[in-house]
Amino acid sequence: MTHPKISVLTPLYNTKPIQLRAMIESILGQTYEDFEFLILNDSPENTEIEKIVKSYDDSRIKFFVNEYNMGITKSRNKLINMATGEYLAVVDHDDISMPKRFELEAEILDKNPHIGVVGGNMYEIKDNKIISKTNFPTNDNDIKISLINEPYICTPNHPTAMIRASVLKQNNIKYDEKWTPAEDHSLWLDLINHTCFHNIPDVVLQYVWHGDNTTTRTWQKMYDILPIMINQAREKYPIYYDEWKRRQKTKKIKKVLKLFGFIPLIKIQYYK
Repeated sequence: MTHPKISVLTPLYNTKPIQLRAMIESILGQTYEDFEFLILNDSPENTEIEKIVKSYDDSRIKFFVNEYNMGITKSRNKLINMATGEYLAVVDHDDISMPKRFELEAEILDKNPHIGVVGGNMYEIKDNKIISKTNFPTNDNDIKISLINEPYICTPNHPTAMIRASVLKQNNIKYDEKWTPAEDHSLWLDLINHTCFHNIPDVVLQYVWHGDNTTTRTWQKMYDILPIMINQAREKYPIYYDEWKRRQKTKKIKKVLKLFGFIPLIKIQYYK
């Protein structure tokens, strides 16, 4: 039996129809076509979701429904256990993947066996307009320094990520429920000693702000637990904490003094 190269892992929870369709169509429209699309409905009472998913006639789609609401972390781990692909593509229920996302990320993993997680940049969309574009670090060392020292920046950004399945299985690593809803950041921290990370400079995702994002709904809990997670990580990986502190001491700060509060007068550059 042959297995697909990529397993696309998508948990759903009361996803709105317009967002669900946009997400599905962005996956089915990928230029890289060798994948299975595992969709797990964690809101079993919402039968409309099943109707929408099954309206797409594509054999790569495999639809499942939890018997009860398990929560995001258990659902993610369940999807990993069901996956048969060599690579695992994280796809959240309300994001839009760019057409070449899988092609670009699979190419990085194919050519670089030491890399276990690859992600990319994204556009943030609000009211159908691009409001920002990310500029994440690309190399492994800078990414790990960011993971250890920047609690509210998770890179590779989770919904852009593709993971080498063997890295998780060989090291018995999975999403840790105690860190929900920051289970993504926790997973990357657990992988630091086991693999390398990479971000491609290309934009691979549109992250759509619509008021009901998981980040928005769970921000207070994330705000509380992320500093705890980061402090533990700094103790576990002091080399990245020490490097971050060294960089902070030599970081250039630019400031512009303005006449009358708005006319640029003097530019000052100094070090922390």
